[in-house]
Formats: sequence, C-alpha cells, structure tokens
Amino acid sequence: MTLYERIETLRKSKNISQGKLEKELGFSNGSISKWKNSTPTTERLQKLADYFGVTVEYLLTGEEAESEVYYTNPETARMAQEMFEDPDMRSLFDMKRNMEPDKFKAHVNFMRELYRKEHPEDDGL
Repeated sequence: MTLYERIETLRKSKNISQGKLEKELGFSNGSISKWKNSTPTTERLQKLADYFGVTVEYLLTGEEAESEVYYTNPETARMAQEMFEDPDMRSLFDMKRNMEPDKFKAHVNFMRELYRKEHPEDDGL
C-alpha cells in the first residue's frame, strides 16, 4: 500500500472527504491527490499523523515501531494528545484526580446542563 492509499484508508475510516481533510489541516485544495506521485513535507506528514492518531512511520511504511505505539486505540491516542496540548483539558483532569468523586460529578453535571442549554439539539451528552 502506498502513502496515498494509507491516507485514503484513514480518511475513509473517519468518513471525511478529501477536501474537508485538506481544509481542516490547512492544505491547499487538491494537494493530497498530488501525493500519489510525490511525498509531502515532513511538517505535513506530521499534521496528518497527528490528525489520524498514527505515526509518520505508519504513514510512510504501513508499520508502527513498537516503541512508538503507546495507545492501541486511535481515539484514546487522540484524546491523550488533546489533553496534552490543551491546558484547560489538563486542568479538568487534574481536578478530577484531586477532588472528591461526588463533588467532581456535581461539577460535570453542572457543565452538562450548561452545554444542553446552549446546544439543545445535541443528544450526545
């Protein structure tokens, strides 16, 4: 499988169009198609790897180095990366660890109610 084919497989597994993926990553329209015959920059490869929760090595070779794979579930890897990058997410996690469970649950319920008031169409919470 080629780099382009791996990107296509990952993209389809997330149900995202090529155009939307390019837009979300800040790539010009049609740039991913060009990678059928060329290799993107290291920076772009890293953006793709981060987006899909895989390594650059996986994108290039289809294989993960065992030492680089910490999370086997891509969603878990994405969430861990988000927590690492977002100070507010880290704060919530730290509060969870340091707060009595019933008090933390009360805070979560309060936030959930605020969210539902702002997003009544979202049944996901």
